[in-house]
Formats: sequence, structure tokens, C-alpha cells
Amino acid sequence: MKLMNEKLTWKNLFFIGSMLFGLFFGAGNLIFPVFLGQQAGRNVFYAIIGLLITGVGLPLLGVASMGMTGSNSVFDLAGKVNRPYAYIFTILLYLTMGPFFAIPRLATISFQLGVAPFVGKSHQTLILVIFSAIFFIGTFLLSRKPSKLMVYVGKWLTPIFLVLLGILIVAAFIKPMGSLNVPPHGQYAKSPVLTGFTEGYNTMDALASLAFGVVVIDTIKSLGVKHPGQIAKDTIKSGLISVILMGIIYAFLALIGTMSINKLPLATNGGVTLAQVFNYYFGSFGSLLLALIAIIACLKTSIGLTSAFGETAKEMFPKFNYQTILIVAGTVSFLVANIGLTKLINYSTPVLMFLYPLAMVLIIIAVFTPVIGDSKWIFGVTTLFTLIPALFAGIEALPKALKQNGLVEQLLTWNSHLPLAQMSLGWVVPALIGLIIGFGISKFKKTE
Repeated sequence: MKLMNEKLTWKNLFFIGSMLFGLFFGAGNLIFPVFLGQQAGRNVFYAIIGLLITGVGLPLLGVASMGMTGSNSVFDLAGKVNRPYAYIFTILLYLTMGPFFAIPRLATISFQLGVAPFVGKSHQTLILVIFSAIFFIGTFLLSRKPSKLMVYVGKWLTPIFLVLLGILIVAAFIKPMGSLNVPPHGQYAKSPVLTGFTEGYNTMDALASLAFGVVVIDTIKSLGVKHPGQIAKDTIKSGLISVILMGIIYAFLALIGTMSINKLPLATNGGVTLAQVFNYYFGSFGSLLLALIAIIACLKTSIGLTSAFGETAKEMFPKFNYQTILIVAGTVSFLVANIGLTKLINYSTPVLMFLYPLAMVLIIIAVFTPVIGDSKWIFGVTTLFTLIPALFAGIEALPKALKQNGLVEQLLTWNSHLPLAQMSLGWVVPALIGLIIGFGISKFKKTE
């Protein structure tokens, strides 16, 4: 592919942005905005604004943080705190975003949306085994060569996904189910922007942005760009293309969700609504269309997470072969998807909620390094001040049985007193205090 002065062409940037969008946009991203639209009613535009700030803005910051600090991986970025912390944070992040939680869930979600409606309940256990085996074999085959992800995901799977989803979007706006003037529900009636903001934050796509950052950087390098400054610029440009696509799709799906209230009852989740919408427009063919969209959406993300897991594990533990790591990750993901997903979710979710504030701190400091510098004091002290509220967030997500303990209940009481705790942002004020102290120490050390 042609390069001009070691810069990517806009064509290549678009394909990388398309790849990144494809990696981000799994079935959960498909379902969530539809449900938001149903809940928000006539306040949907305000809710979309809140959603875009966090659901789109945070993933962009995550990708940008990798480029702006010249980090080649999450391990590199977390290493700005210290090396032991980098090992612990990176291992926990990739195990939960990888074979212990996110990757197995992609197989089960695509099965539930795409295959289960066509299979009798008595046969679903066996069919899940067969489907998940095929799903993970496909993931392995398409993630063996990270340099080919732009082709597989950016040039093939994502365009197919967008065309199939576009069929629904066009149909919904040519023949709308009704107006947008329907009553909002819950918190969307009182504070739609804030509620959309909180819901977008809780998608935790910022964690995925750190995981996928390494895929983007490796793809850019494989196209011949070597200068760190240019890699950073191209990473941010491709990230921007990706999140613009995400924002457009989020907005369309949310509007479809709002209009659906005129014809469909308020559902308990977006998956039910989406299935009903497809059925409304396309009848029995709608189920097949949704099945293809859901499976492709999950497969794209599974390929990205598996590749990112393999690349990072290889960097941290060079003795291991990349292909071997992929086989192990796929095997573990298959076993978890079929044997212990429900139990593992109960224990993985608290780990994710613990990691999220720590990841946000890394991202925010990294984005502001051109202004505040990249001193280890800034990264270290801010992270230290974030650890306790992050621990509270993890405890809050524990299974109910584990929370029925005097000490745990006391910790949760303390957590409730933190500013912004009700918005899952209890870490913000402590982190800000740590940032100020860390910045002050870094300046003092320079003057010594």
C-alpha cells in the first residue's frame, strides 16, 4: 500500500477506523441504544447527547491516550505508574476483557440472539457447544495474523455489518412506527442528559479502547509508519473516524427505539425490542437478518479482543508463541461459555468495576500529558488516590451473598458518602486530589 512521507492515506485511515469501529461495536452496542431510546421517549435527543459524551467520547480518549504517550500497549501505559502495577493491571484487564469474561460472553450473546430463536429449548445446550466451537475456531483463524485485521474486519466484516444494519435503519425511517413524541420513563423524564451520560459511562467501552489501542498501533506500523509522532497522529485520526461511525449508529438506533413505543410495549431489555422491531418490518426474515447482524457484530469484537490478548501476552511473556496463546485463549473461552459463564460473570464484573476507575485515570492523565507532563509522580499518586474508590466500586458489584457482611456493608456506607458516588463516579474527586498532589510533587522535584 502506498504511503506518502510515512503518512497513511485517508483511504487507509478510513479502513483502520472502520476496523476499530468493528472491534468496538459488538451486540451489546447494538442493543443498548435501542433500549435507551425506548426509555427516553421525547427526551431522546437530550439522552443521545449524554450518551455520545461518554459512550463515544471516552473510547476516543482511550485510543488517543495510547497515541499521545507513544505507548505500544496497555502494559507500556500502565508502566508509567510502575512496573509491578503494570503487570497486575494488564493481566487483570486482559483476563476479564479476554477469556474469563468478555470473549465467552460474545459467543453466548450471539447464540442467544442469532441461533436460540431457531432451536428448541431441549437442544440448546448441545447446539451452544457446536456453535461456540465454530465461533472460536473462526475467531482463531481470523486473528492469527494481526496485520490482516484491517482486511478481515475493516474491509469485509464491518461493511457487511453496516449494510445489513442499514437495511433496518432505512426501513425504519422510510416507514416510521410513529412519532418521537412519546412519554419518557424513569430518570430520563427528570434528567435525560445526565442519565444518558451515566449509561454511556457504564458501557465501559473505555476499557475496550485500551485493549484495542494495541491493534490499531500494530496495524499502522504494519503499513510502514515508523515515526512515533506520526503513529500518534494516525492513531487519533483513525479513532476519530471510528467514534463518528459509532455516534451515528447510536443515534439512529436510539431514534428507532423511541419510535417503536408507538407500536411495541416497553421491553425489559434492548434485545427484546430489537427482535420485535426486525419482526415488525421484515416478518420471519427479520429473525434471520438479526441473527446475521448479531453473529457478525460479536465475531468482529471477539477477533479484536483475542488478537489484543495474544499481542499483549506475547509482549509481556516473550517465551510464549502468539499462535499458542490464541489456542489457549480460545479453549478457555469455549469452556467458560459452555460451563461456567454465569458464575464467572458474578466474579468478573467486580474486577471490571475495580479496573474501570484505574483505567480512566490512566487515560485522562495520558491525554493531558502535553500540558501536565508525564512524571511518574503524577501517574503514581493519582493512581494511589484512586485505588480506594476503585476498590469500593468493585465491592459494590459483588454478588449479594458476599455483600451480606458487616465489614462489606460498612465499606459500602463509606462509599456512598463519596461525591458523585450515585453516578458511579466516586473516584473522580479523590483522583483529582491525587492529581493535584502528584503534579505539585513533580514540580517540586524538578526545582530541587
